[in-house]
Amino acid sequence: MLLNLNGNQITSLPSKGFKDLLNLRFLMLGQNQIASVKSDMFFGMRNLSDLDLPMNSLTTLPPNAFKPLIALKVLDLALNHIQKISPKAFSGLEELLFLNLDNNKLKNIQAGTFKTVNNLEMLVLDNNFLSTLSSSMLEGLSNLQEFYVRKNRIESLPADVFRHTPKLTQVALSGNQLHTIDGNMLANIQGLKHVYLHDNPWKCDCNINSLLQYIDQKQVNPASLEKLWCVSPEEHRGKPIHRLKSEGLHCDA
Repeated sequence: MLLNLNGNQITSLPSKGFKDLLNLRFLMLGQNQIASVKSDMFFGMRNLSDLDLPMNSLTTLPPNAFKPLIALKVLDLALNHIQKISPKAFSGLEELLFLNLDNNKLKNIQAGTFKTVNNLEMLVLDNNFLSTLSSSMLEGLSNLQEFYVRKNRIESLPADVFRHTPKLTQVALSGNQLHTIDGNMLANIQGLKHVYLHDNPWKCDCNINSLLQYIDQKQVNPASLEKLWCVSPEEHRGKPIHRLKSEGLHCDA
C-alpha cells in the first residue's frame, strides 16, 4: 500500500495521524513544507518500509524521531535544511538499508549518530558542509557498502576513519578540499572496488607517495583515478597523479 502526498503544501503532520494505516508500506511526503518530525507522527506504522521526505523544511532531527518505524528500509531526507542530528535520531531503525541526507546543511555529525542503524548499506552525505570525517562518526556502520560524501569541505582524513566500515565497496570523496590521502588506509579495506577522489586540490609532494602506490598496486576503477590532477606545487600543476613517479616527489624540509 502506497500513500502519495507529494507537493501538497503540508506544513506539519498530526500526532498519530497515520495510526490506522497498519499495512502502509510507502509514504511519500516530498515537496512540502514540513518543518519538524517527532515519533508520535509515525505511531503505529510498524510495516512502513519507505519514507520519502525530500524537499521539505526540516532543520533538526530530534531523538527518537522515527522510532515507531521498526520495518523501515529506506529513509530519504535530501534537499532539506538539516543542520543538527541528535545522536539518537535514528533510534529504532534497525532494518534501515538506505539513508539519504544529500543537499542539507550539515557541518558536523556527532559520534555514534549511526550506531543504531548497523544494517545500513548505503549512506549519502553529498552536498553538505562537512569539514571532517572521523571513525567515531561512522561507528556502528559495520555493514556499510556504499558511502557518498561528495561536494563537502573535507580537508583531511584520519588514518583510522574507516575502522568501523570493513565492508565498504565504494567510497566517493570527489569535490572536497583534500590535499593528500593515506593510500594504506584505502588498501586496508579488503573489498574496496571503487574510489572517487577527483576534483580535489591534490598537493603532489612526498606525502602522496602512499596514494601513488595504491594506484599502482590496485585494480580499482582506473578510469576515475586517472581524473586526479595535481594542483600544487607549481612544478607538477596540471599533471595527472597516476603518471607521477614517487622518487620525483619532494617535501619541503
